[in-house]
Amino acid sequence: MTIAASEKSFLGQPRGLTVLFLTEMWEKFSFFGMRTLLVYYMTTTLLIEQGRASIIYGVYTAVIYLTPIFGGLLADRWLGRRRSVVMGASIMILGHFMMASEALFYPALAVIAIGNGLFLPNLPGQVAGLYKPDDPRRGSAYNIYYMGVNLGAFMAPLVCGAVGEIYGWHWGFALAGVGMAAGLTIYLLGGRYLPADPPRMARSEKVKGEGMERSSLLLFGGVILAVVVFRVAYEQVGNTLALWIGSDVDRSLGGWTIPMTWFQSLNPLLVFLLTPILVTAWDRSARKGRGMSSLARMATGAALVASAFFGLALIAMLTGQGPVHWLWLVAFFVLLTSGELFILPVGLGLFGRLAPAQMTATMIAAWFLAAFAGNLLAGLVGSSWSTMSAGAFFALMGSVASLSVMALCLLIRPFRKLEARSDAGDEI
Repeated sequence: MTIAASEKSFLGQPRGLTVLFLTEMWEKFSFFGMRTLLVYYMTTTLLIEQGRASIIYGVYTAVIYLTPIFGGLLADRWLGRRRSVVMGASIMILGHFMMASEALFYPALAVIAIGNGLFLPNLPGQVAGLYKPDDPRRGSAYNIYYMGVNLGAFMAPLVCGAVGEIYGWHWGFALAGVGMAAGLTIYLLGGRYLPADPPRMARSEKVKGEGMERSSLLLFGGVILAVVVFRVAYEQVGNTLALWIGSDVDRSLGGWTIPMTWFQSLNPLLVFLLTPILVTAWDRSARKGRGMSSLARMATGAALVASAFFGLALIAMLTGQGPVHWLWLVAFFVLLTSGELFILPVGLGLFGRLAPAQMTATMIAAWFLAAFAGNLLAGLVGSSWSTMSAGAFFALMGSVASLSVMALCLLIRPFRKLEARSDAGDEI
């Protein structure tokens, strides 16, 4: 069931998108607020050595993207999307407040991961239901939704990071819990603008019966593997890059030192600045018949991220042991964020748009499986940070992102055919 196309609000989109946008904004405020503090909290308060802290960080951020597989299946078969979102948000609120106790550190991480599994695939899974299949606004819906993700991610380091760094990490964690509570409140109040849950998928139904051929599933699996490799490099932003910012970046500005956590806001801020520019350029190219396919865009994004890390490696090598000026870090984030916009929202939109209606949450959860594996590997790779020079480590990350470029390029042609079949209304 879709919401009437005449209902408009933010940027001419249905009111339900505003509800989902704001709910996701506050959820990401809580997630990135907690993530911004995590490595610093472990190494300075819990006194966990860097290598082990990086592995814990990687395992946690990996599990965050594993539990949605089970949450998506539970929602599609039994709970429904709305109930799953409410349950997941409530559980995450509990976990964030548990972080105030050092003794509950590991249980709190587990509780947040469980709640996230119910929440993460089921909120974006409601976006497509806001539109009729022929609604021209549908193509830009996930880009706007992704802006909500990054608005929360932008605010989190500025608020939770600054409070945690100045007044104590526990206060920053508490603020993250308040943000999650705000998101749940908005979702409950705006429920009348959201699409009804589709019929549950019967336990006996098989994937092929839902319109997904084995060849199509293999192509989706190939995209997931390529994005896993990409995330090994990309997810260093909140891990080893954060440590480098704290130790090797000159953060002075007119006699004032920029808080190290604030640099985590650069990425989401740039998402807001760059998204309208890129979307306008993509729409103009599409109208002229020169638009790139989804996989070509994703390969371009991986190439930009590889260039960002190679550039940072060069700067780190040239400066040697001296501090790197923070403006070079800004340049790095411009390239990194441009690449992110070419790959992550495009991939999320693919999985949400091409999935059969009764498998949407499960397919979006499968997309997040790439984040699970990528974060896990990123944590393991990050544990070698203290044994390598910064320049060598960043060059390694550039090489890893380059492998993703090659894998995505190999998938461009077969995936273009898959999209053409979907646009023609054929089963994939």
